[in-house]
Amino acid sequence: MSLVGIIANPASGTDIRRLVAYGSVFNNQEKVRIVRRILLGLAAAGVARIRYMPDYYGIVERALDGLKIGMDILPLQFDARADQRDSMRAAEILDGAGAGAIITLGGDGTNRVVAKGTRRVPLLPVSTGTNNVFPYMIEGTIAGLAAGLIAAGKVPREEGTFRSTRVEVVAEGQVLDIAIVDAVVCDDMFIGSRAVWKTDTIRQIFLNRASPVSIGFSAIGGMLRSIAPEEPLGMHLALGESGRPVTAPIAPGVFEAVRVENAALMAPGDEIEIAFNPCVVALDGERELEIRKERRAAVRISADGPVVVDVGRTMAFAEKSGIFAPDMKELQDGRPTRDGLPVH
Repeated sequence: MSLVGIIANPASGTDIRRLVAYGSVFNNQEKVRIVRRILLGLAAAGVARIRYMPDYYGIVERALDGLKIGMDILPLQFDARADQRDSMRAAEILDGAGAGAIITLGGDGTNRVVAKGTRRVPLLPVSTGTNNVFPYMIEGTIAGLAAGLIAAGKVPREEGTFRSTRVEVVAEGQVLDIAIVDAVVCDDMFIGSRAVWKTDTIRQIFLNRASPVSIGFSAIGGMLRSIAPEEPLGMHLALGESGRPVTAPIAPGVFEAVRVENAALMAPGDEIEIAFNPCVVALDGERELEIRKERRAAVRISADGPVVVDVGRTMAFAEKSGIFAPDMKELQDGRPTRDGLPVH
């Protein structure tokens, strides 16, 4: 029987960038409403079982209140700690249970942690966070439907998913940590609120996706060259006073002009040394990793990132296969019709 996991982060969409920028607060009541629609989409796709991460707000439990759907829905059983370790542990359990898809609610940070818990289960990330380059801005109904079609095997993985790259910070042959969108080298050792919203301490930016319609550091790279989510490429930007100015929206409503001294594309396997020591590396927008004095570290692009549901391709395959309109082959075969009959 098909199994889908739901990992909804109750803390996403509430960090300091609501104070220093113009980001919206994404409250948990709205997440409840999204999950309710996701569940209905999963039911329409024929998913039999749901397992979800327990959280202190009870997002999925509240979404189920008054909802009549015939699915086996239970919380995952583990010692929840009410921090990011819960998302990673939930992903690990779902991976071990053979889940066909995981739907996440959060931003880049939430999905980074989930991607550390599984590299096999396809993720369908729904945007409810701050940095939202990795997740989709998508209606929950369609998110549930697309994830359900993949999980139930109605749309083959090769037709409806892709494997993303990831950004790896490495030292002495070991992976220290990963990012799914960007790794940013700051030449100070102050972690503080974790979120990065100023550019004056940033010296290097590593990206595996870039777009001029993004918000955040990927927008800086996107002003130079777009890198699609499924494209096996990365980008390195070296910043400095002698560089040429590039202006981009680095936070909601906040534009910054940074000076780029050098820009280079990276292929999977390429490594570039972190040029500042000591430093802090921000992973997907949050200061996470300290590189101590005298330690040599580098950043590389890896082809072994998370598997992601491509909603557009999934729904296009469903349409062409007549999954939801099995008796309308005339239109699907390209023949014009009138009143349901072929036109001669």
